[in-house]
Amino acid sequence: MSNQENNSSGSGRFHMTVLQSGLVWFGAGVSIAEILTGTYLAPLGFWKGLAAILTGHLIGGLMMYFAGIIGGRTRRSAMETTRMSFGRLGGIFFALLNILQLVGWTAIMIYDGAGAVNELFKAGIWVWALVIGGLILLWILVGLTNLGWINRISMSALFILTLILSGVIFRHGMLPETAQTSIPFGAAVELSVAMPLSWLPLISDYTREAEAPGRATLASVLVYGLVSVWMYVIGLGAALFTGQSDIAGIMAKAGLGVAALIILILSTVTTTFLDAWSAGISAESLDGRLSGKGKTIAAVVTVIGTLGAALFNMDDITGFLYLIGSVFAPMIAIQIADFFILKKNHDAEKINLRNLIIWAIGFALYRFLMTTDLPLGRHKKSFIAFLQVS
Repeated sequence: MSNQENNSSGSGRFHMTVLQSGLVWFGAGVSIAEILTGTYLAPLGFWKGLAAILTGHLIGGLMMYFAGIIGGRTRRSAMETTRMSFGRLGGIFFALLNILQLVGWTAIMIYDGAGAVNELFKAGIWVWALVIGGLILLWILVGLTNLGWINRISMSALFILTLILSGVIFRHGMLPETAQTSIPFGAAVELSVAMPLSWLPLISDYTREAEAPGRATLASVLVYGLVSVWMYVIGLGAALFTGQSDIAGIMAKAGLGVAALIILILSTVTTTFLDAWSAGISAESLDGRLSGKGKTIAAVVTVIGTLGAALFNMDDITGFLYLIGSVFAPMIAIQIADFFILKKNHDAEKINLRNLIIWAIGFALYRFLMTTDLPLGRHKKSFIAFLQVS
């Protein structure tokens, strides 16, 4: 990397400390969507489900770490780093895909949070969607650089309340000894890796701002990974030990009341804020005329997501999770190979057709392998293959 590349987007920026990075990714990990995804693994039983969760997060965490290091070292946003492997037009292509997935995630997160809150305090999902959307807009208005004390208070509250929730769920007796077989282990791993994989196109948006990119990336991935595993295990335990996948119902029976309301709303806001904020950063990479308008675009994405959550049913997101894997797993495999192994940079090219063809093959292979069950999930096989091919 040249000095120009290293400094192209890092000058004059606020620099996040390791602690701030950890707090941001703690908030990303505490998510109703991750708890709900954990419930899907209940047919495996506790120990096999836990093995799938740990395996998936180890694989996803490694890819997330390398993606964060690329952005941290080059001081580029996530979508700016894609240009280094796919050229300028290729970078625009992936930025558009990323914006679409972030709009989708924004809507899904708000919908999940609003639905859970509505189970406790009946007012209508659309009402709670508007409340949560309004709070996310407030987070965006404050801005990433000014969230220090708010993040500390929010994360402390979430940590304490999530401990209480864990105690409520795991006090329900002995672990189940037998497992059903309605979900293959490979599919369970795939669902476990899907969440860290969904952050691949975002993590560089934050590691590029870090004072110490290497340490900040490691802290971000470790904090997110541990918290995400925790959320999955809460979902798994809820389904197995209480016989319910309705987290709001479990909270209500436990008498958490206002505490449950705080958990559900605050966790939704802190996670969804990152999706909307990164959508704005990705949009800035599309056209120089959008530079500096990231906060406005993030607000627009939040409004769209809020309307989507209020108007549409989004109960089943497994197809969406698999689509994310098929798009971004081969993308990051090619980036890792170019940056760490081949030491290539195609940023000056209009488009790198070779890498785009390899990505397209990876995408098609992933979709084809969705009809089979592999011990480590679908995209891991293509990930290894594309490291070799690239």
